[in-house]
Amino acid sequence: MTSPLDRCTLIELPKIESHAGAITPVQGSHEVPFEIQRVFFLYDIVAGAERGGHAHQRLEQVYVAAMGSFTAVLTDGNARRRVDLNQPHVGLYIAPMVWVDLVDFASGTIAVVLASRVYEEPDYIRSYDEYLVASARAAPA
Repeated sequence: MTSPLDRCTLIELPKIESHAGAITPVQGSHEVPFEIQRVFFLYDIVAGAERGGHAHQRLEQVYVAAMGSFTAVLTDGNARRRVDLNQPHVGLYIAPMVWVDLVDFASGTIAVVLASRVYEEPDYIRSYDEYLVASARAAPA
């Protein structure tokens, strides 16, 4: 039985370097496994703050530490995995039905999130107890 957590992988994004600096271009369905429908940024994060604390029923995401670093704590209700993000050319793919907590933000961190869908509040599961029920229901028999 495959867990949605097993689908969460690091993605090496292109890194084009020159004497003037580097650029990382990202195209939907090319560098990331979905068409990008939404992009948002996390920044000005207060020391000790945690972000995330939810799962999505259908949405896929890729998190990138564009500047600084943070840790994504992923769980499928059974297994738990911590992934440190600290390079702007490395993204973390998050499959649907994975609970995510974002922690340990370094001062000045800017995180970029690429999303497969537009914002839809009903897609969010914001209660961990509700997530456990939904993930048990969604698990293959």
